[in-house]
Amino acid sequence: MKTISIFINHPECSQDCCEGMIKALLPNYNINLFNIDDDLSTVLNTTDIVAFPGGIGDVSSYDKFFRRKRANMIADFVESKGYYLGICMGAYWAGSEYFDILDGIEPVQYIKQKTADIRRSYSTVANVTWNGKPETIFFYDGCALTGDLERAKIVSTYANGDAMAIIQNRVGIIGCHPESQKYWYENPRAYLSKHWHEERNHKLLLDFVNTLIENDANIHISKIKKEKSSRKEDGGISEVERFLADNFIL
Repeated sequence: MKTISIFINHPECSQDCCEGMIKALLPNYNINLFNIDDDLSTVLNTTDIVAFPGGIGDVSSYDKFFRRKRANMIADFVESKGYYLGICMGAYWAGSEYFDILDGIEPVQYIKQKTADIRRSYSTVANVTWNGKPETIFFYDGCALTGDLERAKIVSTYANGDAMAIIQNRVGIIGCHPESQKYWYENPRAYLSKHWHEERNHKLLLDFVNTLIENDANIHISKIKKEKSSRKEDGGISEVERFLADNFIL
């Protein structure tokens, strides 16, 4: 069973969001929490997926927690072996001004997009399409994903068609809050009560994480098949073997 380590620093990466993620992902994954005081090297050496939830605050709060060396450790972890899961704030942090782990794609404020159906920052729900089906998911100033989206798997889109959730290689990011819990839809947000999803959105999050891992596995399988095909076309000689034959006396 794979292990997910969730960063908690209330309120930016809030306890509420962490608890929702834990509820959605247990018992299918081992879950650990880590904070700014934990040794990041130890955390990354003992986990498969590093996760950053949402919360309250500006994305620039990132600088308080992840200076250059610590940020590079996250990027290196994702580049070498690990997975990254980001929700809302955590999705923004995958962008080029933060962990910089996306390729040709940038998280931007959805509410500032010209055709956005939500135009201000407050607790509400977003009407989205998730794997071809309409869903309603808790939203608080989440991101849209822009750029070269052909380089990613689009899992969900907002009402205006902007990407809301994507998977690119080992990185999975979501602008809304599928981990939302029932009390998020109660006072002082009783106006949202009719939109409570009966934990259906928790299943969406679980499926998303499963797909993130499967996506990486499929990439590896594709590379292996390509290498095998290349070996057959070259008479059983791989690119590495051909380089050695061309450049060295064996």
